[in-house]
Amino acid sequence: MTAPDDARETGPSEPAPRDGERTVEAVVRPPAAAGTGGDDVVFARPAGATGSFAPPERPRPAAVPAQPPASPAQAAAFGRPPAVPGSFAGDRPTPPPRPVAPPPPEAVLRAFRARAGQAGLQEPPGGRPGRRRTSAGPWWKPDAKSDPWRDPHAPAGLTGPAVFEEESEQEGPVVVDRKGRKKLRLRDLSVRVAFLVVLAVLLAGALGGGVGYLLTREASETPLLAPGTTLSETDEGISREPGSVSDIAGRVTPAVVSIEVRIGDAGATGSGVVIDGEGGYIVTNNHVISGADGVDGAEIRAVFSDGSGSAARIVGRDPASDIAVVKVERPGLVTASLGNSDDVVVGDPVVAIGSPLGLAGTVTSGIVSALDRPVRLAGEGSDTNAVISAVQTDAPINPGNSGGALVDATGAVIGINTAIASLGGGSVGLGFAIPIDTARDVAEQLIATGSAVHATLGVNTRSVTDGTRDGALVLNVEPGSPAAQAGIREQDVVIAVDDQAVGSSEELVVAVDAHDPGDVVTIELVRNGSSTTVQATLAEA
Repeated sequence: MTAPDDARETGPSEPAPRDGERTVEAVVRPPAAAGTGGDDVVFARPAGATGSFAPPERPRPAAVPAQPPASPAQAAAFGRPPAVPGSFAGDRPTPPPRPVAPPPPEAVLRAFRARAGQAGLQEPPGGRPGRRRTSAGPWWKPDAKSDPWRDPHAPAGLTGPAVFEEESEQEGPVVVDRKGRKKLRLRDLSVRVAFLVVLAVLLAGALGGGVGYLLTREASETPLLAPGTTLSETDEGISREPGSVSDIAGRVTPAVVSIEVRIGDAGATGSGVVIDGEGGYIVTNNHVISGADGVDGAEIRAVFSDGSGSAARIVGRDPASDIAVVKVERPGLVTASLGNSDDVVVGDPVVAIGSPLGLAGTVTSGIVSALDRPVRLAGEGSDTNAVISAVQTDAPINPGNSGGALVDATGAVIGINTAIASLGGGSVGLGFAIPIDTARDVAEQLIATGSAVHATLGVNTRSVTDGTRDGALVLNVEPGSPAAQAGIREQDVVIAVDDQAVGSSEELVVAVDAHDPGDVVTIELVRNGSSTTVQATLAEA
């Protein structure tokens, strides 16, 4: 094997290679050019020498022995079958011809083609670089002959660890320790720098001390008393428009009294509203004064907004509506204006006035949060057993507000406060008032006759539901009652009275009490899964 003529030359005395023996052809370095250093002469091949640059003492590699012929078994296993001429790829399909790239656009040819009279690639924009180092002159440093990185026969060896200069031998205030960390050596600081550092520390201390003194020093004491001192006050008056809470409270509070009940050593406090100033009649709740009725030594006293008080006597009381009337012998009392509860709507502002927790003349405000709310009343220590269609309010009401006034924005009484619903038993809950229409009707009967009349159906019921419709389940029917005469039976479920839906036992009582004795009502009930209606003539309770 020989190299191209323009790349390699064989020496004139080099023998021809023998069969099976590899030959090593060396590149003959051309003579050094004039003006080059003496390194080329030192590292050039000696005259008459042939072969590689290997040292003379290194033996030439032995000739590679010829491969022995293959055995019959190998020829049978790896040889070409007799029936197959040529290579093993004779039946491979001919690959499709490679696509020919289209000629480049004319603009590309004009930009990149060689100039006239120029062969090959164009020169770079900065011109052709200088002459590169070649094999004729690779050594460009004076110590090339002793450089171990260029000597392939230089021995390799390990040295000791890196040695850092001792801090004492390093110059400057900033030194590096054995772990490579920088430190500040104060002894090498100049006198000027040290003076500036000390001065800065002193100034910082002085500034901090001055600020601390200014912040913590005490002002000099002034005289404790200052005769003739006048405090400032505003000249603008507070506007109290008509209909405001303050305006309502100023007009209605004189008509609201505190009711004090004393039985032996025990006592209770409630509220009341003056409904007839000339006759001295005051309406309150039955459960406020019922404990003193017929008890020897019991005392009822009405205390007015001016602090004066008068003894009160029971005119009449109605446990079925929780309304009672007492009378004081004191003419000329401020009388409350009674409104109409049918004109009240949900959301109307209201004011509650009474004596909650024994605090007379207390005023709270809120709104009407619901109407016609059936509420069952049963006070401990009282014979009250009533179901009312109450006015519900969120105005704070507490024990002691019972019997007081619930007033609308015009100052008219629309209800008598009577009950509260609260988890904690205080004003954080809802209040209920007896509608003034009911209270007026019962109070008029009590003042006229000492008792009140109510209509009754003559049944005892409890609330039930089947998941779709609610009603009042009849538990028992009084013999000879309007219900018995109408054919109402036990286990019937009343669902309506005169087209007014009944969803609970309380709603049935309210619906019947809205009528007078002798009225004929139509009652719809469910019996054995089917609906039926009956006519009943209400009787007097």
